Amino acid sequence: MTMKAFQDYYADNFAHCYGCGRLNEHGLQIKSYWDGEESVCHFKPKPYHTGGFPGNVYGGIIASLIDCHGAGTASAAIHRYLGKELGAREPIRFVTASLHVDYLSPTPIDASLELRGRVKEIKGRKVIVAITLAARESVCATGEVVMVQLPDHFSSRNR
Repeated sequence: MTMKAFQDYYADNFAHCYGCGRLNEHGLQIKSYWDGEESVCHFKPKPYHTGGFPGNVYGGIIASLIDCHGAGTASAAIHRYLGKELGAREPIRFVTASLHVDYLSPTPIDASLELRGRVKEIKGRKVIVAITLAARESVCATGEVVMVQLPDHFSSRNR
């Protein structure tokens, strides 16, 4: 049995995001999973994800990875917090209220990237997630996202 990623539970009409949409054939299509108390995502950049310095990943791609991994983590975390299984109902979805990224060192484009998320706070409709992005076991960027739960009227059943 293959474990489903957080993003695999998103309704089709919410699965077109550039970063995490499984139905966006031109997107990054990231997949996030629980690894104990942390969330993890592995991503292999393509040569065209390069930035201004050849051989390194474009900073906007790094920000997108942190953003979408944070959104998936927030959704899975609120389900855990409420004692609900992902897949038992349509996932609770989040949008980004704040995204902060610190670029610590160049991120090599020929390496597999690992993102790790840790929930810092759940308060009402808000979830804060701290994320590290590493290549070759060296942290290249860190980020923090503030995610806000979408109102119920954005559910796929009401669109």
